[in-house]
Amino acid sequence: MTTALKPNYTTDIVSLFESTRSRTDALAAPLAPEDMMLQSMEDASPAKWHLAHTTWFFEEFILKPRVPDYVSPDDRFAFLFNSYYTQAGPRHARDKRGLVSRPDVQAVRDYRAHVEDALAALLAAPRSDADEIAGLVELGCHHEMQHQELLVTDLLHALSFNPLLPAYQDPIPLPVTSEVPLRFTQHAGGLVEIGHDGAGFAYDCEGPRHQVFLRPFQMADRPVTNRDWIAFMADGGYADPRHWLMEGHAVAQREDWQHPLYWWQQDDEWWTFTLRGPQPVALDAPVVHVSYYEADAYARWAGARLPTEAEHETAFQDRPIAGNLMGEADNTGALRPLPGDGVWGDVWEWTASDFAPYPGFRAPEGALGEYNGKFMVNQRVLRGGSCATPRAQMRTTYRTFFYPHQRWQMMGLRLAKDLS
Repeated sequence: MTTALKPNYTTDIVSLFESTRSRTDALAAPLAPEDMMLQSMEDASPAKWHLAHTTWFFEEFILKPRVPDYVSPDDRFAFLFNSYYTQAGPRHARDKRGLVSRPDVQAVRDYRAHVEDALAALLAAPRSDADEIAGLVELGCHHEMQHQELLVTDLLHALSFNPLLPAYQDPIPLPVTSEVPLRFTQHAGGLVEIGHDGAGFAYDCEGPRHQVFLRPFQMADRPVTNRDWIAFMADGGYADPRHWLMEGHAVAQREDWQHPLYWWQQDDEWWTFTLRGPQPVALDAPVVHVSYYEADAYARWAGARLPTEAEHETAFQDRPIAGNLMGEADNTGALRPLPGDGVWGDVWEWTASDFAPYPGFRAPEGALGEYNGKFMVNQRVLRGGSCATPRAQMRTTYRTFFYPHQRWQMMGLRLAKDLS
């Protein structure tokens, strides 16, 4: 992970740590203990586990190595709340996290408070390695922000199985909108630079900055909307194998995909389940909860393609980071895509790029080197952030990645074309 140091760095990191932990607490506040135990599939984790794992991260990688007299509330937490860091020791089975009823929720909250107090004392003490510690705390905060997004999307998936369709937050009315024409901007391409330049925080997979040659291309000025997607569905897009990659069509047939995840039709109107409960599909909001396979099929049906991540970064590198993102501090935001033409927020946008190392990439030594590098196979890059991505986390170089069949995240798409 890279961070360019600046004056008052440690003070800034203390503020970041406090606001990050506060936002996690705010996200968990509406949940009953029963809600926090839910695990609906192996890819998802209970909210209680997210609270504990993000705490374990600070304990394991900062407190234990650097505070000789630090004592964990329970040494067994290292086994329960490790995720995939093999160098950090053994861990509980991922698909069994929802069965860990004890420690209970209060014990996890006490664990969070214990680690927060110990970390606050460490940051307040004068040390020769203060900047190094602050850099690790900054990484831990960005790690926790990723889990804030996972917490709410995992919860949405779990609540969707409840026949009562409970709302995580109060419903909010959406404005009446009209269709926004789809336009394309032109980009000359050529030899461009992408990747993080070393200023501010970034994950290791965002660098090194390097050159990429792009052919001239066009980029859509808005994401694909629900209105667009319904036209695809009405035209038999899900059933027509001409638009699909063979593997994608096989998955769609096996899983009986006929519409985005969480959709159903009622009285000739499409509805969807959201974090704010069941709501009519907002026709002019970006479509969400579609897999890479579906996104690719839609793009082919539309006579276009998905952009590469280099095209996406190049097209929007000068666009300020603003949009429908999770808010600062305890402001959780809309938590669903909203109508508009935003680049940042609303939905993560699938790209045609594999999640692979940039030229010259080297994973850090030790367990933290497992953070991204070990996942660089068989996954696709998404860009742009979503309504569940904390604003403080977003950068124009930020890459997230998922397997092409996955749908439960806030995933959508934007079209691109070659410029002939």
